[in-house]
Amino acid sequence: MRKILIIGGSKGIGEAILLSQLEQNNKVVNISRSETKISHANLEHYNCDILNDELPYLEEVDSLIYCPGSINLKPISSLKLDDYRNDFEINVIGAIKAIQFYTNALKNSKTASVLLFSTVAVKIGMPYHSSVAVAKAGVEGLVRSLAAEWLSSIRINAIAPTLTNTELSARFLRNDKMIENSKERHPLKLILEVNDVADMADYLISEKARALSGQVFELDGGITTIKV
Repeated sequence: MRKILIIGGSKGIGEAILLSQLEQNNKVVNISRSETKISHANLEHYNCDILNDELPYLEEVDSLIYCPGSINLKPISSLKLDDYRNDFEINVIGAIKAIQFYTNALKNSKTASVLLFSTVAVKIGMPYHSSVAVAKAGVEGLVRSLAAEWLSSIRINAIAPTLTNTELSARFLRNDKMIENSKERHPLKLILEVNDVADMADYLISEKARALSGQVFELDGGITTIKV
């Protein structure tokens, strides 16, 4: 039984990963500002604000998955410097805080891995994405730097999803026309569901991905690489 630490596993993609790992009979520790609706013998939950609260001590962690993020889409003329600071704090500083605190616990595992989240907006220019793209570019730089620093001791990768059907993105998918428009922008004519992302996460923290580190995987419906 592996111990999986999820930061932000009470909603959306984090919750889908949490459920998937419990189904695999792994021990899951969830650290989140929100209470989880899930009750399970293998689940340990801590109410905690990653940016402001003290993190709970864990002796050993096999995989750390950092899920908090933001979707702050505005033209640059409407963004304040604090918008950039806040997006950077939740996406990058929170991840760094968790990684620094649990590095020793990860090094106590023989199969240690870290998984972070980026966005397709880092790879392709999208209007109104400047704040989140800047923050997630920081995430991608962190992934590559730590992969080199840790070498064989801890693997680290990231998933860069396109728009995914979650509570956070609900305002962009609030009617049939918006859903259809989103599908049409993607060559595979789809909208990601949380389980699509959870399946990729399951693979990247498993021993099946033992040769992968320092990589960012675009889970994008073809939007970053296919032009039709």
